Amino acid sequence: MPTPTKGPRLGGSPTHQRLILANMSQQLFEHKRITTTVTKAKRLRPVAERLITFAKRGDLAARRRVMRSLTDKSVVHELFTTIAPAMADRPGGYTRITKIGARQGDNAPMAVIELVMEPVASKSVVDEATQAANAAATANQSGAAESAQAPAETAAAEPVVEEAAAPAADSDLPAGAHAPLESGEAPEGFEVKGNRDSMKYHVPGSRWYTSTRAEIWFDNAESAVAAGYAPAGGAAAQKVSE
Repeated sequence: MPTPTKGPRLGGSPTHQRLILANMSQQLFEHKRITTTVTKAKRLRPVAERLITFAKRGDLAARRRVMRSLTDKSVVHELFTTIAPAMADRPGGYTRITKIGARQGDNAPMAVIELVMEPVASKSVVDEATQAANAAATANQSGAAESAQAPAETAAAEPVVEEAAAPAADSDLPAGAHAPLESGEAPEGFEVKGNRDSMKYHVPGSRWYTSTRAEIWFDNAESAVAAGYAPAGGAAAQKVSE
């Protein structure tokens, strides 16, 4: 029997392993995201991305090659007509793996592997967003320096009143969202944490809320969902303990 090159096999033989990965790829293309162990997710990623690369070619030979692994013709049709065109401008990285903790029972590390269907941002858009963020940070530092140089008697005559946190006026922020404060604290009225890399959000009391650093704040979960964010670990993991 040949020796595996990437650790122990998922099944009892190479054929069994190929069948396992083919079935998981078919489920991934059908449901767009599946939950499995971290080991299986890492072994599934190159197999699924290679099939997507074949589907992006779009010719008959590529379709026949994909049907050697996927037996459901409806899934193959979905892959060639929906998934592949959505990833035409993406050079790679068609899947995303998000760890969600250990499984109850055997304590196996679990993960969610999903297709990255979001459109690819052009380099010019990314540069403009970076320049706008740098300009906003510079403006905030200048405003803080001017406030520190104000006369002491003015500060004594007029009591300092903290302004209520309001959603940022930047056009790139969705409705009901607020940029992170420099102090690291949550803006008033914004308690839902968002992560822009994984497009996940965390509500107060959820499992990873305290250990998550917010890259964007939302006033409620509905605003996060409207902005395209999904609950971390699924809807069940985002229930607030009363």
